Amino acid sequence: MAIPASNPKVKERRIAIALGDPAGIGAEVTLKALAALRRSPSEAAGAASNPLLVGCRHWLEQSYQALRGVTDLPLADPASLDILDLPLGEPVPAGQSSAASGAASFAWLTRAAELVLQGRCQALTTAPIAKQAWHAAGHAYPGQTERLAELAGVSEASMLFTARAPHGSWRLNTLLATTHIPLSAVATSLDGPRVEAKLNTLLGFCQRFAERPRLVVAGLNPHAGEAGQLGQEEQAWLEPLLATWRLHHPNVELLGPLPPDTCWLGAGAAWANATYANQAADGYLALYHDQGLIPVKLLAFDAAVNTTLGLPFLRTSPDHGTAFAIAGKGIARSQSMEAALETAWELG
Repeated sequence: MAIPASNPKVKERRIAIALGDPAGIGAEVTLKALAALRRSPSEAAGAASNPLLVGCRHWLEQSYQALRGVTDLPLADPASLDILDLPLGEPVPAGQSSAASGAASFAWLTRAAELVLQGRCQALTTAPIAKQAWHAAGHAYPGQTERLAELAGVSEASMLFTARAPHGSWRLNTLLATTHIPLSAVATSLDGPRVEAKLNTLLGFCQRFAERPRLVVAGLNPHAGEAGQLGQEEQAWLEPLLATWRLHHPNVELLGPLPPDTCWLGAGAAWANATYANQAADGYLALYHDQGLIPVKLLAFDAAVNTTLGLPFLRTSPDHGTAFAIAGKGIARSQSMEAALETAWELG
């Protein structure tokens, strides 16, 4: 059942963090990220370093003590953090995903989302979960996005990945038209209304940064169909849809459908050198998961933030998974979590 959202004007200016699968690296990247943000001279970083954590206090304290023995990097002490304690039902060893870890991460996410919807926090940042652990616990959701949409009472949310370039002010923004579905189901899941809705969502996000944004839509097929020789979707409905959309949005430069193997080249140049920012688009629409995530992760693996749009609040997440293979070893990188928290503060 959807939870009524409170008046956004009375939301507290802080971030809720759902700590993710306790068998993964959620504790590590969160404690490292908060320590790093507290040392940053950035005003946004400092503000983002005072969140409300949702998870098991005892587990977090144990993780902190264990990590101190395997990493020299600074960690935020749980004693200095505000934690809404939802204890684990049973011990969860690092790296061992289970029904117990899935039940915990599901409960932590649900409670954190409730806090934001009730106005007690302004935005939500989520550490990674494991879908198989959720399924083992009896929660048959494709991922966190779908659970959040259900709690918020919206029919569908959108998955966008954003990252600020290391030089200059340009942002890499990529929105996915479809998300966690098999590749064989992509073509049948796409149609004009879906792509139009996702394009409108991308435009709304990019207008935060550019008054007259440039948007790029990737083709579905190799070479964007090559005039129907390599696929019919572009000619049959995608090109006519984009032509009509341009007429209704004369202040937007819309390019596409472009060959998927080249449409992010301008983004690559802008990421490497700020002088090439004018060659890149303000937003890219990828038609399926890996089409968008491969360029995003190649360019900005440690900087990209998974941002959920279409909810009555902003949700961000680091652009990586639970990393069970390295959980508890102290070697997980926290830059993406840092970026997720700063983005939640800046845009939430």
